[in-house]
This record gives sequence, C-alpha cells and structure tokens, in this order.
Amino acid sequence: MRSPKGAVRSLTGTGLVVTALVATAAALLFPLWSYRDRAGPGTGAADLTAGSVSTRFGPLSAADRDFVARVRQAGLWELPAGQQAMERGGTAAVKRAGEHLVEGHTSLDRHVRDVAARLGVDLPSQPTAEQRGWLSGLDAAHGAAYDREFVGVLRLAHGRVFALVGQIRAATRNAAVRELAEDANATVLDHMKVLEDTGLVDFDALAARLGAPAAPPSPPGAAVTGPAPSAVTPSAGPPSSSSVSPPSPEAPSPSPSSQASSQASSPASPSPSEGN
Repeated sequence: MRSPKGAVRSLTGTGLVVTALVATAAALLFPLWSYRDRAGPGTGAADLTAGSVSTRFGPLSAADRDFVARVRQAGLWELPAGQQAMERGGTAAVKRAGEHLVEGHTSLDRHVRDVAARLGVDLPSQPTAEQRGWLSGLDAAHGAAYDREFVGVLRLAHGRVFALVGQIRAATRNAAVRELAEDANATVLDHMKVLEDTGLVDFDALAARLGAPAAPPSPPGAAVTGPAPSAVTPSAGPPSSSSVSPPSPEAPSPSPSSQASSQASSPASPSPSEGN
C-alpha cells in the first residue's frame, strides 16, 4: 500500500501534468483564434466571405458588393474616354482601342445593372472626382501626347482591376457575381490587348506601378475609383486606387505623366477604382 505522502505526491504530479497539457493546448489554439478575429483587408479568403447576406443566387459578401460597384464605376469614365479616343485618336490603333472600350463597357454596364437589381446592390451614377480629373487630363492633351496619355492611364486601370476580377471569380459563392466576373474578365482582357496593340504601353513603368501596393478596398456603398495614375501616363490630370472591380476603376492623386514605349501588350488608373 502507498503511504499517504506517496499518494499526495502522485496526485500533485498528475495535476501538474494536466495543467501543463491544458496550457499547451491553449497556447496552440490562441493564435488561430486571435488571427481569425484580427482578419482585416488583405488577409485573404477571410475577407472575401465577410459581411455575407443570403440571396437566391448564394451568399453575397461585402467583397462581392464592392466588386459590383467597381465594375459600374469603371464604366462611368472609361466609356466616355473610349468615345473620345474614337474621335481624337491619332492612329487607327488608338481609335480601335477606343471602339473596343465603348463596345465592351456598354455591354458590361447592362450586365452589371441587371446583377445589381437582382442582388439589391446600390450603384454609383457619376464618375468620381479623380476620374473626372483623368478625363480632364485627356481633354487637355493633343496629338501624340493624347495617344500616350490615353493608352497609359487606361492600360494601368485595366491592369489593376484584372487582378481583382480574378480574385472575385475564384472565391465568390454567389452565382450572379461569378457570372459578372467572367464577363468582366473577358472584357478587361480584350481591352488590355487592344491597348497594347497600339505600341504605346511603357511596360517598365507599368510593371513598377502595378507592383506598388494597391489602396485598400472601399467600404460597401462608398464611391469607388480605379488605380491612381502613374509614370505610365502623361501629364495633365489629377493625382493618384475593382469588378469584375477594379475596375472602376476609385481617391484623388497627382496628374498622370507618361513615356510611351513601342511595343504591344491594358482600378483606371482606377476601380479598375476597372475597380476596370
């Protein structure tokens, strides 16, 4: 038989082991719980399902709603920019790019308004102050400078929103948003190609600009703009952000200035804010 002292020692030892195991489990679980609760913009899939509401097309997340708004916002300035390029473009390639923008955004705008009506998503109805600035920059440019500015700012915008469209298409659980993202993907890709076909895209400046951190997504219901203009675009226009954004392109920034390169390959400078 154990002595009373031995029994006490045994119980004490068992208690210490149990306490240590509990502490270890807590230490392992706490970081996971803590990370989940601290998830914010840029933490990946957690963001894409946050703020979800139920619809007959599947869950609609805050990211889905923001994307729908960005698609609409992009068309509000890229469509008039395309119309202007059809009239003022100095080369057949620039005029053709403008024509593709008009056709693509006319069709995409019909689609996004239909999706928004079915899902109960509010859409912007006017270009943002930043987007109006980009349009003013195009108004002020002439000749070859106009062609460079048009290609530079539009290719940057489409590049920004292209990444957003892919992210939404990959992660959304809403069938209507998924369909819109597929339409936006095809439209944005077509626009990038025709802009690159002009031979005026400065890919070095574009890569540097697209590699810069993007602005955080706008809260649901807020006006969304596309990527801010960069060295890819010429002067004139305000400072520098989707749908499937981008996007629409979406906060005012300095005037775009660019140096065009002669090769082929398109937030806005946006919502993309495309964002296209």
